[in-house]
This record gives sequence, C-alpha cells and structure tokens, in this order.
Amino acid sequence: MTNEEIKEYISAHAPNATFEETGEWLNIIIEAAEWKALATAIKGNPLQMDFVFCLTCVDWKTHLTMVYHLTSTKQRHNIVIKANLTIDQPQIETVAGIWRTAEFHEREVFEMFGVHFSNHPDLRKLILEEDFKGFPLRKDFEDPINMIKL
Repeated sequence: MTNEEIKEYISAHAPNATFEETGEWLNIIIEAAEWKALATAIKGNPLQMDFVFCLTCVDWKTHLTMVYHLTSTKQRHNIVIKANLTIDQPQIETVAGIWRTAEFHEREVFEMFGVHFSNHPDLRKLILEEDFKGFPLRKDFEDPINMIKL
C-alpha cells in the first residue's frame, strides 16, 4: 500500500488523525481514545499490521507521548502511531490482546513512565522492587544517588 492509501484508511477509522511524512516511515498522530479501535482496524485487512516491534514512551515535560512502531510482515510496510497523554494521569487502552508482543512492552512503560494501560492482563513491575517510588525514565524523576536534573 502507498502512504496515501494508508492515510485514507486511517482517516476513515480515526477522523482526528494527523500525519507526518518527514522521516523514513509514515507517522500518525491520534487521540488516545481512538487507539483501541484503530489498532483493531489496522491489524486486519487491508493494512495487515501484524507485528508491534517497538513500543515506548517519550516524556516532553508537559505531556507524555506513546509511540508504537508497527509492521506488516505480509505487505512489508511500516508505520508509527503516536498518542499524547496527560502527564498527571497518563492512561491508554492496552493492545496486548491484539498484538501479544505489546504485553511485555506495556509493562515496561508502566514501570518506567507510569502509564496505565487499561484492561492489561498482567500490569505489574518487571525490574524494580515493588516498593520503588517514582518513574525512572521521566524527566522529573530525582535520583538521590545520581543527582542529575533534566
């Protein structure tokens, strides 16, 4: 599929979506509330986005951005989907039921950035101790040992 065809399909399922074509892949910016329905739509035909190969978060100090890199192993195209979240209560619907690879990555983002993934099947910490306070990859995190402020 061409980027224009992908944009048409995405726009039909996420009317508020905007697009950036400045990098190697098409970047799609959506509302967090549109994510689950869009994820369901792009998993099947015609896009066949069947693999999440990267899922992370970016802290901009004023808000967080979820970033999902997806590929179609059948059609050989890639897209990046971004959704902005509030910094005080970041929340987005899980896609672990759509792409199994998202389950682990969502747990990591939960632990390191504090993003809550609604309806996640096993949202718990991976690395840090249960009583650890704060989110180490957020810019406002203060580490008493490594006193670096961003």
